[in-house]
Amino acid sequence: MLKDEDRIFTNIYGMHDRTLDGARKRGHWDGTAGIIDKGRDWIIDEMKASGLRGRGGAGFPTGMKWSFMPKESDGRPAYLVVNADESEPGTCKDREIMRHDPHTLIEGCLIASFAMNAHTCYIYLRGEYIREREALQTAIDEAYEAGLLGRNACGSGWDFDLYLHHGAGAYICGEETALLESLEGKKGMPRMKPPFPAGAGLYGCPTTVNNVESIAVVPTILRRGAGWFASFGREKNAGTKLFAISGHVNNPCVVEEAMSIPFQELIDRHCGGIRGGWDNLKAVIPGGSSVPLLPASTMKDAIMDFDWLRENRSGLGTAAVIVMDQSTDIIKAIWRLSKFYKHESCGQCTPCREGAGWMMRVMDRLVRGEAEVEEIDMLLDVTKQVEGHTICALGDAAAWPIQGLIRHFRDEIEDRIKHKRAGRTSAVAAE
Repeated sequence: MLKDEDRIFTNIYGMHDRTLDGARKRGHWDGTAGIIDKGRDWIIDEMKASGLRGRGGAGFPTGMKWSFMPKESDGRPAYLVVNADESEPGTCKDREIMRHDPHTLIEGCLIASFAMNAHTCYIYLRGEYIREREALQTAIDEAYEAGLLGRNACGSGWDFDLYLHHGAGAYICGEETALLESLEGKKGMPRMKPPFPAGAGLYGCPTTVNNVESIAVVPTILRRGAGWFASFGREKNAGTKLFAISGHVNNPCVVEEAMSIPFQELIDRHCGGIRGGWDNLKAVIPGGSSVPLLPASTMKDAIMDFDWLRENRSGLGTAAVIVMDQSTDIIKAIWRLSKFYKHESCGQCTPCREGAGWMMRVMDRLVRGEAEVEEIDMLLDVTKQVEGHTICALGDAAAWPIQGLIRHFRDEIEDRIKHKRAGRTSAVAAE
């Protein structure tokens, strides 16, 4: 269990003062200039040694991602872009950082930007996050007034500007290259890679896009040391992590815990257990709506980290844990996600544009039991034709929930079709 003194986010519940004074009292902005003074290479090496993997879903090693940025400028400016678009259904961790602990993010932006030779950082905020924008902008204004941002930021000798950009509420803009397109004032549509953003990103310049949580943990890691952060979790799954637990638990919450915590311990300790007891658990989506669900039998022994969940054909994603008990109509739940992905597809890639709608319409019939049993395999086949055949991961996100449903709850789908058919037959007989 994570001790209170090891928590990075000291105000995640908004119980304390979120202003600059409050943040400083809790240990933030402490010796920031000293960290910057140690130099770029030291910061990047320390981040690599910490084992931090990106907290936005993909889990790519953060220090390695930073090291892809050019060491020497070729005349083009470099940029850090913070992905605060958080539009994945079930995911609500970054908003707590921005609402209640915004200075962790702002300080992280300064240090990370310095490490990548960027004088400018943009935070791209989800369109629906109005209060979060207000809290974050207030904190940015405070930091400018205190000389922590701007010319000679924090007395470090580094000039640094931070801008908040409010999106218009499109899920596709959470994909890093679509986010960059949107930030440039264009339609949010993913770009082909290569070139990768580190070579040609925002305005054709070297850019790194990182998740809010990935950046917000940086100052504390550098203050306490890579070894401290790496001491939590299993190998290659280091550190602390924000888990956002929703659904059929007694106390839904966002909580910071050590990586690799057993699922059962996470739920019992922080959520007061499953609604109706552990025998009432049906399935769990362990990492936000785009990862395949896992049945209760698997989840009872689950370890909440990237590698264990990947080995069990799901993923940690953003660690948005959606818990479903026996009262859930599991087919309808996955249909609802299909509807979401169909609505949010940007339409650029044919497999996703056509496939997402096609899958949703078949799911619609499966919910009502009006499909044929043979269509289950046909639906699975179509998910395989969408998965991996699109520019960005939205095609995968539309396919994986359905694959998880068919993999683990195929009997339920078949039973519904048979019951519906039996009802039709008896109705015909009655005539």
